[in-house]
Amino acid sequence: MAPAHLHLVSDATGETVNSIARACMVQFRGLEPVEHAWTLVRTRGHMENVIEAIVAQPGPVLFTVVNPDLRAQLVEGCRRIGVPCISILDPVIHGLAIHFGTESIDRPGLQHEMDAQYFKRIEAMDFTMAHDDGQAVEDLEQADIVLIGVSRTSKTPTCIYLANRGIRAANIPLVPGVPPPRELLHIQKPLVIGLTKDPARLVDIRLNRLRMMTDSEKETAYADLEAVRGEVAEARRLCARHHWPVIDVTRRSIEETAASILTHLARHREAAET
Repeated sequence: MAPAHLHLVSDATGETVNSIARACMVQFRGLEPVEHAWTLVRTRGHMENVIEAIVAQPGPVLFTVVNPDLRAQLVEGCRRIGVPCISILDPVIHGLAIHFGTESIDRPGLQHEMDAQYFKRIEAMDFTMAHDDGQAVEDLEQADIVLIGVSRTSKTPTCIYLANRGIRAANIPLVPGVPPPRELLHIQKPLVIGLTKDPARLVDIRLNRLRMMTDSEKETAYADLEAVRGEVAEARRLCARHHWPVIDVTRRSIEETAASILTHLARHREAAET
């Protein structure tokens, strides 16, 4: 594949421009993106270094820079080099400013300030780590979300992703022959969601895990296809009995799963308020 140099310039951590760049670049086949990330660019000297790097390896520039002088410096530098220079936030900020009839603050890194939302995310992460893999079930009622599912259905990484969004997420594994905790069966406030996965895919993942842990491919019920099918079916029956929604994560990324969970959570909260 042909290498495609892409310069990502930000006056903050660069998370926004990085995420948007990757979401866009996957739409182009036959290209091998070579990302050059330039973060915390807040002086003219630093910006000049960035422009010199773009000269050395020309490619489109995506940026999130709010300082007008630095923006002008970057745009002019890209004009001289002859490469596109795209501000990814301008259309959104402009549209919001028109709708709300106000002007933006134009201060870098505002989304990372240590405000109430920041501390909410930290609290959610602490809660999620303390309630991972069936721990501390005695206070499940403090959770926003409780994820359940058989082994290797991405419960933990999904919970961590949700915690980064400020959601207090717990997860409980469903183990063959082990009854679910009583606290789960009598839960009131949190939304419980079951995660499931295609049994054949689960077997592949579990076999890989067994090889990593034991350096062996010995057959066990943990990775036996019929046994796994039984696990998945029983988990679905449990969710059906309690009217808990189920999400099939077989072909979903963590982000896609989390987006579906957040949609369910919004409906759950709306129903609780009525």
